[in-house]
Amino acid sequence: MPIKDVFLPLVGQPRGSALAAIEKCVAVAADLGARITALALEEEEVLERPRGVFPGDTDSAGTSRSRGAGDMQQLLNAFTIAASRANIRARSRTGKVPPEQIAAILAEHARFSDLTLVPVKSHDSRTENIIEALLFESGRPLLLCPEHLAEELRPEFENVMIAWDHSARAARAVGDALPILQAAASVRVVTVTDDGTEAIVQSGTALVDHLKEHGVHASFETAKGSGSSIGKVLGSWASSHAIDAIVMGAYHHSRLNEIVWGGVTKTVIGQPPCWVMISH
Repeated sequence: MPIKDVFLPLVGQPRGSALAAIEKCVAVAADLGARITALALEEEEVLERPRGVFPGDTDSAGTSRSRGAGDMQQLLNAFTIAASRANIRARSRTGKVPPEQIAAILAEHARFSDLTLVPVKSHDSRTENIIEALLFESGRPLLLCPEHLAEELRPEFENVMIAWDHSARAARAVGDALPILQAAASVRVVTVTDDGTEAIVQSGTALVDHLKEHGVHASFETAKGSGSSIGKVLGSWASSHAIDAIVMGAYHHSRLNEIVWGGVTKTVIGQPPCWVMISH
Protein backbone atom coordinates (compact mmCIF):
# COMPACT_ATOMS: atom_id res chain seq x y z
CA MET A 1 0.00 0.00 0.00
CA PRO A 2 1.46 3.43 -0.90
CA ILE A 3 2.18 5.91 1.87
CA LYS A 4 -0.28 8.74 1.28
CA ASP A 5 -1.20 10.02 4.74
CA VAL A 6 1.42 10.71 7.42
CA PHE A 7 1.21 11.97 11.00
CA LEU A 8 3.64 14.22 12.87
CA PRO A 9 3.35 14.66 16.66
CA LEU A 10 4.63 18.01 17.94
CA VAL A 11 5.55 17.79 21.61
CA GLY A 12 8.31 19.33 23.67
CA GLN A 13 10.56 22.37 23.50
CA PRO A 14 11.30 24.19 20.23
CA ARG A 15 15.08 23.81 20.32
CA GLY A 16 17.10 24.24 17.15
CA SER A 17 17.51 20.50 16.59
CA ALA A 18 13.78 19.92 17.13
CA LEU A 19 12.87 22.56 14.56
CA ALA A 20 15.34 21.09 12.07
CA ALA A 21 13.79 17.65 12.60
CA ILE A 22 10.31 19.04 11.87
CA GLU A 23 11.57 20.50 8.60
CA LYS A 24 13.17 17.19 7.57
CA CYS A 25 10.03 15.22 8.47
CA VAL A 26 7.93 17.52 6.28
CA ALA A 27 10.48 17.08 3.46
CA VAL A 28 10.16 13.29 3.72
CA ALA A 29 6.37 13.52 3.51
CA ALA A 30 6.71 15.73 0.43
CA ASP A 31 9.11 13.24 -1.18
CA LEU A 32 6.57 10.47 -0.54
CA GLY A 33 3.82 12.57 -2.11
CA ALA A 34 1.77 12.28 1.07
CA ARG A 35 -0.50 14.58 3.02
CA ILE A 36 0.86 15.46 6.46
CA THR A 37 -1.11 16.14 9.63
CA ALA A 38 0.60 17.67 12.66
CA LEU A 39 -0.82 17.49 16.18
CA ALA A 40 0.67 19.91 18.72
CA LEU A 41 -0.16 19.15 22.33
CA GLU A 42 0.22 21.43 25.32
CA GLU A 43 0.20 20.03 28.84
CA GLU A 44 -3.04 20.89 30.60
CA GLU A 45 -2.81 22.94 33.74
CA VAL A 46 -2.57 20.85 36.89
CA LEU A 47 -4.81 22.23 39.62
CA GLU A 48 -2.93 23.08 42.76
CA ARG A 49 -4.11 23.99 46.22
CA PRO A 50 -4.45 27.77 46.71
CA ARG A 51 -1.57 29.34 48.52
CA GLY A 52 -0.84 32.72 49.95
CA VAL A 53 0.86 35.21 47.66
CA PHE A 54 3.48 37.47 49.21
CA PRO A 55 5.23 40.52 47.83
CA GLY A 56 8.01 39.50 45.47
CA ASP A 57 6.37 36.16 44.57
CA THR A 58 6.08 35.26 40.88
CA ASP A 59 3.25 33.30 39.33
CA SER A 60 5.30 30.22 38.47
CA ALA A 61 2.24 28.28 37.33
CA GLY A 62 1.20 31.06 34.98
CA THR A 63 4.74 31.35 33.64
CA SER A 64 4.82 27.61 33.00
CA ARG A 65 1.50 27.73 31.16
CA SER A 66 2.68 30.64 29.02
CA ARG A 67 5.91 28.81 28.21
CA GLY A 68 3.97 25.68 27.25
CA ALA A 69 1.65 27.60 24.96
CA GLY A 70 4.61 29.47 23.46
CA ASP A 71 6.51 26.24 22.83
CA MET A 72 3.50 24.72 21.08
CA GLN A 73 3.09 27.78 18.87
CA GLN A 74 6.76 27.78 17.88
CA LEU A 75 6.56 24.13 16.89
CA LEU A 76 3.43 24.85 14.87
CA ASN A 77 5.08 27.83 13.18
CA ALA A 78 8.05 25.68 12.18
CA PHE A 79 5.69 23.09 10.74
CA THR A 80 3.64 25.67 8.82
CA ILE A 81 6.74 27.30 7.31
CA ALA A 82 8.23 23.93 6.33
CA ALA A 83 4.97 22.76 4.76
CA SER A 84 4.68 25.97 2.77
CA ARG A 85 8.23 25.64 1.46
CA ALA A 86 7.66 22.01 0.52
CA ASN A 87 4.37 22.87 -1.21
CA ILE A 88 2.73 19.89 0.46
CA ARG A 89 -0.86 19.29 1.51
CA ALA A 90 -0.80 19.90 5.24
CA ARG A 91 -3.08 20.47 8.18
CA SER A 92 -2.51 20.97 11.88
CA ARG A 93 -4.39 20.50 15.11
CA THR A 94 -3.78 21.57 18.69
CA GLY A 95 -4.97 20.47 22.09
CA LYS A 96 -4.50 20.68 25.84
CA VAL A 97 -4.27 17.37 27.68
CA PRO A 98 -2.98 16.07 31.01
CA PRO A 99 0.70 15.10 30.63
CA GLU A 100 0.04 11.45 31.46
CA GLN A 101 -2.40 11.18 28.54
CA ILE A 102 -0.18 12.65 25.81
CA ALA A 103 1.30 9.36 24.59
CA ALA A 104 -2.07 7.58 24.42
CA ILE A 105 -3.73 10.45 22.55
CA LEU A 106 -0.92 10.56 20.00
CA ALA A 107 -1.26 6.80 19.46
CA GLU A 108 -4.99 7.18 18.91
CA HIS A 109 -4.46 9.84 16.24
CA ALA A 110 -1.69 7.79 14.60
CA ARG A 111 -4.18 5.01 13.81
CA PHE A 112 -5.58 7.18 11.02
CA SER A 113 -2.34 7.48 9.08
CA ASP A 114 -0.08 5.25 7.00
CA LEU A 115 3.08 6.31 8.82
CA THR A 116 3.99 8.37 11.89
CA LEU A 117 7.08 10.58 11.76
CA VAL A 118 8.72 10.98 15.17
CA PRO A 119 11.49 13.47 16.01
CA VAL A 120 13.67 11.67 18.58
CA LYS A 121 15.64 13.32 21.36
CA SER A 122 18.64 11.19 22.31
CA HIS A 123 18.17 9.00 25.39
CA ASP A 124 15.05 10.89 26.48
CA SER A 125 12.59 8.94 28.63
CA ARG A 126 9.59 11.02 27.58
CA THR A 127 10.34 10.43 23.90
CA GLU A 128 10.76 6.71 24.53
CA ASN A 129 7.40 6.62 26.30
CA ILE A 130 5.72 8.25 23.30
CA ILE A 131 7.43 5.89 20.86
CA GLU A 132 6.36 2.92 22.97
CA ALA A 133 2.72 4.02 22.84
CA LEU A 134 2.85 4.75 19.11
CA LEU A 135 4.43 1.39 18.32
CA PHE A 136 2.24 -0.85 20.41
CA GLU A 137 -1.06 1.04 20.46
CA SER A 138 -1.41 2.62 17.01
CA GLY A 139 -0.96 -0.46 14.81
CA ARG A 140 1.04 1.69 12.38
CA PRO A 141 4.75 1.90 11.52
CA LEU A 142 6.97 4.75 12.72
CA LEU A 143 9.75 6.65 11.02
CA LEU A 144 12.21 7.93 13.61
CA CYS A 145 14.13 11.14 12.92
CA PRO A 146 17.19 11.61 15.17
CA GLU A 147 17.20 15.25 16.22
CA HIS A 148 20.96 15.28 16.83
CA LEU A 149 21.52 14.44 13.15
CA ALA A 150 18.62 16.41 11.67
CA GLU A 151 20.77 19.02 9.94
CA GLU A 152 22.67 16.41 7.92
CA LEU A 153 19.88 13.91 7.19
CA ARG A 154 18.72 13.49 3.60
CA PRO A 155 14.94 13.38 3.05
CA GLU A 156 15.37 10.94 0.13
CA PHE A 157 16.08 7.31 0.98
CA GLU A 158 18.41 6.09 -1.76
CA ASN A 159 20.39 3.61 0.35
CA VAL A 160 18.25 1.49 2.66
CA MET A 161 19.24 -1.31 5.02
CA ILE A 162 16.86 -4.00 6.28
CA ALA A 163 17.91 -5.29 9.71
CA TRP A 164 16.85 -8.90 9.21
CA ASP A 165 16.59 -11.25 12.19
CA HIS A 166 14.19 -13.75 10.56
CA SER A 167 11.37 -12.77 12.93
CA ALA A 168 7.71 -11.98 12.33
CA ARG A 169 8.38 -8.43 13.54
CA ALA A 170 11.04 -7.90 10.90
CA ALA A 171 8.76 -9.36 8.22
CA ARG A 172 6.02 -6.91 9.24
CA ALA A 173 8.49 -4.03 9.00
CA VAL A 174 9.53 -5.08 5.49
CA GLY A 175 5.89 -5.17 4.38
CA ASP A 176 5.22 -1.73 5.85
CA ALA A 177 8.34 -0.31 4.19
CA LEU A 178 7.68 -1.64 0.66
CA PRO A 179 6.91 1.81 -0.84
CA ILE A 180 10.23 3.11 0.50
CA LEU A 181 12.12 0.00 -0.60
CA GLN A 182 10.66 0.21 -4.10
CA ALA A 183 11.83 3.80 -4.47
CA ALA A 184 15.36 3.15 -3.16
CA ALA A 185 18.39 2.86 -5.43
CA SER A 186 20.07 0.32 -3.15
CA VAL A 187 18.55 -2.13 -0.62
CA ARG A 188 20.77 -4.32 1.52
CA VAL A 189 19.46 -7.05 3.78
CA VAL A 190 21.80 -7.41 6.77
CA THR A 191 21.83 -10.02 9.52
CA VAL A 192 24.15 -9.51 12.49
CA THR A 193 25.75 -12.84 13.38
CA ASP A 194 29.15 -14.35 14.13
CA ASP A 195 28.11 -17.64 12.55
CA GLY A 196 26.69 -17.46 9.02
CA THR A 197 24.91 -20.81 9.13
CA GLU A 198 23.08 -22.26 6.16
CA ALA A 199 19.74 -21.45 7.80
CA ILE A 200 20.70 -17.78 8.17
CA VAL A 201 21.84 -17.55 4.56
CA GLN A 202 18.69 -19.28 3.33
CA SER A 203 16.48 -16.87 5.28
CA GLY A 204 18.26 -13.82 3.91
CA THR A 205 18.25 -15.04 0.30
CA ALA A 206 14.57 -16.00 0.61
CA LEU A 207 13.77 -12.40 1.62
CA VAL A 208 15.79 -11.10 -1.33
CA ASP A 209 13.81 -13.40 -3.64
CA HIS A 210 10.51 -12.20 -2.14
CA LEU A 211 11.48 -8.54 -2.57
CA LYS A 212 12.34 -9.16 -6.21
CA GLU A 213 8.69 -9.99 -6.85
CA HIS A 214 7.87 -6.46 -5.69
CA GLY A 215 10.42 -4.84 -7.96
CA VAL A 216 13.02 -4.44 -5.22
CA HIS A 217 16.50 -5.65 -6.20
CA ALA A 218 18.22 -6.29 -2.89
CA SER A 219 21.40 -8.02 -1.74
CA PHE A 220 22.04 -10.07 1.40
CA GLU A 221 25.04 -10.08 3.68
CA THR A 222 25.99 -10.70 7.27
CA ALA A 223 27.75 -8.41 9.73
CA LYS A 224 29.87 -9.77 12.56
CA GLY A 225 28.86 -8.88 16.08
CA SER A 226 32.29 -9.56 17.59
CA GLY A 227 30.96 -9.13 21.10
CA SER A 228 29.27 -5.77 20.50
CA SER A 229 25.55 -5.23 20.93
CA ILE A 230 23.52 -5.79 17.76
CA GLY A 231 22.15 -2.25 17.97
CA LYS A 232 25.65 -0.77 17.96
CA VAL A 233 26.73 -3.04 15.11
CA LEU A 234 23.75 -1.92 13.03
CA GLY A 235 24.54 1.72 13.75
CA SER A 236 28.20 1.35 12.81
CA TRP A 237 27.31 -0.60 9.66
CA ALA A 238 24.80 2.06 8.63
CA SER A 239 27.36 4.84 9.13
CA SER A 240 30.16 3.09 7.26
CA HIS A 241 27.92 2.23 4.29
CA ALA A 242 26.23 5.66 3.97
CA ILE A 243 22.79 4.23 4.78
CA ASP A 244 19.96 6.74 4.64
CA ALA A 245 17.38 4.61 6.48
CA ILE A 246 17.16 1.37 8.46
CA VAL A 247 14.06 -0.84 8.34
CA MET A 248 13.59 -3.04 11.41
CA GLY A 249 11.08 -4.75 13.66
CA ALA A 250 10.63 -3.70 17.30
CA TYR A 251 10.94 -6.15 20.14
CA HIS A 252 9.51 -5.97 23.63
CA HIS A 253 7.64 -8.14 26.08
CA SER A 254 5.31 -7.43 28.95
CA ARG A 255 5.98 -8.73 32.43
CA LEU A 256 3.79 -7.74 35.35
CA ASN A 257 2.44 -4.86 33.24
CA GLU A 258 5.94 -3.45 32.77
CA ILE A 259 7.30 -2.92 29.28
CA VAL A 260 10.76 -4.42 28.82
CA TRP A 261 12.47 -3.38 25.61
CA GLY A 262 14.68 -5.75 23.69
CA GLY A 263 18.32 -4.67 23.60
CA VAL A 264 18.43 -3.82 19.88
CA THR A 265 15.20 -1.82 20.02
CA LYS A 266 16.34 0.07 23.12
CA THR A 267 19.67 1.03 21.54
CA VAL A 268 18.19 2.19 18.26
CA ILE A 269 15.29 4.12 19.83
CA GLY A 270 17.59 5.72 22.40
CA GLN A 271 19.76 7.24 19.68
CA PRO A 272 18.85 6.37 16.08
CA PRO A 273 21.94 6.34 13.83
CA CYS A 274 19.91 7.63 10.85
CA TRP A 275 16.26 7.51 9.77
CA VAL A 276 14.74 4.32 11.20
CA MET A 277 11.46 2.84 10.03
CA ILE A 278 10.25 0.55 12.77
CA SER A 279 7.19 -1.70 13.09
CA HIS A 280 5.79 -4.23 15.50
